[in-house]
Amino acid sequence: MKTLIIYVFALFAFTKTGWTQNIEGSQNQILSFEEYLGFVKTHHPLMKQANLILSTGEARLLKSRGGFDPKIEVDYDRKKFKETEYFDQLNATFKIPTWYGIEFKANFEENTGEFLNPSATVPDDGLYSAGISFSLAQGFLINERMASLKKARFFREQTKADRDLLVNTILFEASKAYFDWLEATNEQLIYESFLENATTRLKAVERSVDLGEKAAIDITESRITLQTRQLNLEAAKLKRQKAALIVSTYLWLNDIPMEIQENVVPVLPELVTLETSLLLDDISNRAAALENHPKILSLEAKIDQLTIDRSLKLNKLLPKIDLQYNFLSPEYNDINTFNTANYKAFVNVSFPLFLRKERGDLKLASIKIQDANFERVSASLNIQNKIDAVNAEIQSIATQNELINNIVKDYVAMVQAEERKFFMGESSLFLINSREQKLIDARLKENALLIKQRIATASLYNALGISEPILN
Repeated sequence: MKTLIIYVFALFAFTKTGWTQNIEGSQNQILSFEEYLGFVKTHHPLMKQANLILSTGEARLLKSRGGFDPKIEVDYDRKKFKETEYFDQLNATFKIPTWYGIEFKANFEENTGEFLNPSATVPDDGLYSAGISFSLAQGFLINERMASLKKARFFREQTKADRDLLVNTILFEASKAYFDWLEATNEQLIYESFLENATTRLKAVERSVDLGEKAAIDITESRITLQTRQLNLEAAKLKRQKAALIVSTYLWLNDIPMEIQENVVPVLPELVTLETSLLLDDISNRAAALENHPKILSLEAKIDQLTIDRSLKLNKLLPKIDLQYNFLSPEYNDINTFNTANYKAFVNVSFPLFLRKERGDLKLASIKIQDANFERVSASLNIQNKIDAVNAEIQSIATQNELINNIVKDYVAMVQAEERKFFMGESSLFLINSREQKLIDARLKENALLIKQRIATASLYNALGISEPILN
């Protein structure tokens, strides 16, 4: 009877929170989910790489703005042969491009030489000119320079959305790795507790055999159970080590990878804490969040760029008419000398007869827009379905958790009752081991559902495409 009291007391100590208490009450160092996610956000190389995507958009926009930079051009050409100066030509130009294809230009020209082209003859002190050049029809409302800048602005928005999408994916995968590690850790602790249970039972059976209360074969059966628990524990330890290595790939500090030590353990975060860490508590209307999903914003920016490209192709159907007019004067410091009496004008007109290239480009541009629109509709539907599926999963898992909690309590009661009956001679080790195995399965299921509930919350974060603040 003394042996029975000792064993039943040990069994009652193994409550629902036995293995979580083990984590919190041990000498191990705890790595909470909030601390872990903070490390990932701040130090992981892929987070820094994600910011490079945004920098690419900024660089492309800067490059496109360069098309409107003022420009200085200097041409100098001189030929001298056998003491004869054939020509000496200097042409300096200052240009200011503007939005609607209009370009303002100031020019200085100085030409000398014995064999100078008569049309290049200018006054001895040089010739100054000020004028304007622009395009009518094709290139007036939109041209390559304008289209490039507009597309660069939308490309910047697209890169921001792509960056947010990449960060969201990284943090989701990191969160899932943490929860897999937590599940494996809890699984190891469960097997450790039941191994202790089996060890206590074996000692109790050996005492009973010594007292003549049990048959010697019960020792063999108890030892088999003990060895089975040891085998399961070794497999659980390996699973935890592998999960910890995966988590380590997300832990960096000052560009140096970190490795999780054996004494570092995870801890189950409360759902409220988890939602706060993943910014889910800031989402009041999750259905409306679909409109601001990074994937949708990226596709919309892509469609905007394609629309601009189509407008440019449509403009190519118009005739090309380039005009240029320059006022001429030998004296730059007297504005009155620049008048319509002295000028240089230029007109160029061209128009393809069949427009086959232009019409083909326009058709291709329209097809690309249609393709992008179809992709956006499909992506929107997929995201909405994914959000609905995750919400349904979260609700179902909550119900399953309540059920498994009750199942675990009932299995604990059944194992305890079977233990009492066994030491009273009314049961067998086979029944005890059978019921205990079902309790172990229920514990593992309970652990799996707790982790699945956290992963489902992280999946909702991923499905909503919630973006993180940019960390430099």
